[in-house]
Amino acid sequence: MSESVDNSKTRRAKQRAMMIAVDTTGDASLSELGELLRTAGVATVGEVIQRRSEPDPDRYFGHGKLDEVKEEIKRTGANLVACDDELAPRQERNLEAALEVPVIDRTAVILDIFADHAHSAEGKLQVELAQLEYNLARMRGLWTHLERLGAGIGTRGPGESQIETDRRLARDRIAALRRRLRHVEQNRGVMRSRRQDSSLPQVALAGYTNAGKSTLMNALTGADVSVGNRLFHTLDPTTRAFEYESRRYLLTDTVGFIEKLPHQLVEAFKATLEETVLADLILHVVDGSAGEERIEAEMAAADAVLNEIGAGDKPRIFVLNKIDLLDEEERAEARIAHPEAIQVSAVTGEGLETLRAATEKAFEETMAAVELLVPYSEGSRLHELHEVAGKVDREDGPEGVLVRTRLPLGEMHRFADLVHD
Repeated sequence: MSESVDNSKTRRAKQRAMMIAVDTTGDASLSELGELLRTAGVATVGEVIQRRSEPDPDRYFGHGKLDEVKEEIKRTGANLVACDDELAPRQERNLEAALEVPVIDRTAVILDIFADHAHSAEGKLQVELAQLEYNLARMRGLWTHLERLGAGIGTRGPGESQIETDRRLARDRIAALRRRLRHVEQNRGVMRSRRQDSSLPQVALAGYTNAGKSTLMNALTGADVSVGNRLFHTLDPTTRAFEYESRRYLLTDTVGFIEKLPHQLVEAFKATLEETVLADLILHVVDGSAGEERIEAEMAAADAVLNEIGAGDKPRIFVLNKIDLLDEEERAEARIAHPEAIQVSAVTGEGLETLRAATEKAFEETMAAVELLVPYSEGSRLHELHEVAGKVDREDGPEGVLVRTRLPLGEMHRFADLVHD
């Protein structure tokens, strides 16, 4: 097993990619594509950007620019071309024919990374589904060497029938994967409903991939979630509890976002991303050391995905992570640029107490002060109160325990019969 993994890494390390992009806005950057390729184990040897209003529908680039790319490929020794946009199948085929090297697009790179990082059964199913849906439209031409064997009415060639067979098998597999994912989603729904029945406040970590969400989760909860300095290191959601001021909170870490996140991945990981949708509060984590331009881009990418999955209106706290990498002047500039943000370092622990307090305050605003009288015969309900409210002040009296606390507005109905006049 280890030998095959080593061979795979060796093969990947030998891939040298020329990055290409069409710049329609005047501020195109291929730094993120380069980071994606690095995560996938591919070296980058150069880039070519063409400024035009939109990509060519057939070849992505114009003829003249393709000649320039071909020269760059020869000069740098590139054996792969990576495009920063998702290519239509015909664009991909025409580019490969013109450049005489394999061509991959941004979606293919991300799918490869997801396939490498998926560990749970659900994650593997989600990635396989996304890969099949992506490749289904690209099956045409795989068997063109057979199409010459037959043509015209009554002479259907084996090439055409092979393509149809492949497409049918792919569609059958897609249908089977969707059924299995629905079953997994039902099981997840059972676990989710148990968490909701516990009435514990639910908080989700969301934000750009590699912003340090998993490290932050470990720091807040004492968990041991795997972390790594690479994009999409965490694909499977993990939920852990932490306590602050005698109240427990559930914190969920989810898959990271990225610019131009392929729609089929959003669809495939919808059940996973629903953890964010169903949370009461979102901690929007951003890499504070990335520079203001990058921070703005990461915030926009996260906003786009949150809106797409229906979580755009959720209450959220903006968290600038990795401030241990900033000097005092840079921290001051970040405070001016983002006065609403809480600056933290998941590595050193700086700012975590402030973040916990801000989380408590966010929930306090959705709570109401109550005074309840719990009869001694219903002592179990005191435990319920502690679960829901956390900190309570109690006073033993002749008729029962007089409790003063704050309850979430959505839970008031559960204790309406105990309200003390």
